[in-house]
Amino acid sequence: MKKGLAVILSTLLVISMMLTACETAVETAQGVTKDSVKVGNSIATSGPLAPVGVPYKAGMEAYFMMVNEGGGVNGRVIEYVHQDDEFNPEKGKAAVDKMINDEKIFAFVGHFGTPIVGATLNDIKEAGIPAVYFATGTGLLYNEKAEGFDRVAYPVQPVYPMEGRIMAAWAKGEFNASKVGVIYTNDDAGKDLLKGIKQEAERMGGLTVIDEQVPPNADDVSAAVTKLKNEEVDMVIIAAIQGTFPQIAKELAKQGVYKPTLTTYVNADQRMTAAVKDDVADHFAIYANAWVDMTKPAINDYREWVGKVSDEDLSSNAYAMTGWIAAHFFVEGLRRVDGDLTWETYMDALESEPIDNPFGGSIDFSDGKRLGTQEMALLKMNPSVDAGWEGFIDFESIDGILDGQ
Repeated sequence: MKKGLAVILSTLLVISMMLTACETAVETAQGVTKDSVKVGNSIATSGPLAPVGVPYKAGMEAYFMMVNEGGGVNGRVIEYVHQDDEFNPEKGKAAVDKMINDEKIFAFVGHFGTPIVGATLNDIKEAGIPAVYFATGTGLLYNEKAEGFDRVAYPVQPVYPMEGRIMAAWAKGEFNASKVGVIYTNDDAGKDLLKGIKQEAERMGGLTVIDEQVPPNADDVSAAVTKLKNEEVDMVIIAAIQGTFPQIAKELAKQGVYKPTLTTYVNADQRMTAAVKDDVADHFAIYANAWVDMTKPAINDYREWVGKVSDEDLSSNAYAMTGWIAAHFFVEGLRRVDGDLTWETYMDALESEPIDNPFGGSIDFSDGKRLGTQEMALLKMNPSVDAGWEGFIDFESIDGILDGQ
């Protein structure tokens, strides 16, 4: 009898161990169960950046809702958690620590803001957690051969060094410039754009770069413009964002530097057109990079689902659209994983082949490329249209821009 009882107990113990092993097997990585995967981020949804953070978060929520109501990805729904960091780096660090150690998320999706990313990027890398999409163009994310801890960062939004490279390609490949004048601001955005412009000019050859620095938000940029005028440049690049762009464009017109002028996608905004149109008039054309095309068919899904998560009209909100894009890139990587879902298999999937942006262009993460958007369109300022800008050339890579040169 005792022998029989021992056999029964032994059998029950084996069964229990098998069940435990099965339960353990489905939790193949932090934040992953057999029917869910948890992702998170910190976003400023209060404070001065709330008008950006709130719609940005809504765009992500809308995409995840669409995916979950469609059955999830490979049998798993996406659980999204968020913490408001108020755009404060110290609170951002605390939020990242909570996401990693308390929430135990599988991945960061849509990490938000230059100061927060700057304060927390190393924490994310040291934890080894994949981070897909960063709402910043900081050059900290640019890497042509990411290895080791650096591998975990997957920028999607344009990063300034890469955008600068594309600007140089437009100058030579589209505008046939041999000497380009660059007015850049002495901040991260301006210096990173200039770095990319010079890098690509050297790589291509045949393009001389004359650069002049101005302070961010400078009222007087006349000396920098005079230098480019005296150098008789073929084209001007304004490597400065919204606080300084209007002053430079107006001064170019004032001094009669009527050359084709190109600026960053950040300035492709109706407010910038309104600020300079009376001064620039028909004297010279202003162009800007673009990485989102709202005429793409994906806009229909976006508008349907974003209307389900927000009472505010976000149908044409650029920040909400970028949140949607962030979620899209994460999910596309998830769909490609065949077998166990781990950080390693997920990163392998992201890098397996280029991923299309639903609103234009594609991104290739293979071989350690962490360049952000690698294909951009070209817009032309036009005050007579509602947006202030109109399409000029569709999405092209650097090689496509230079084809035939």
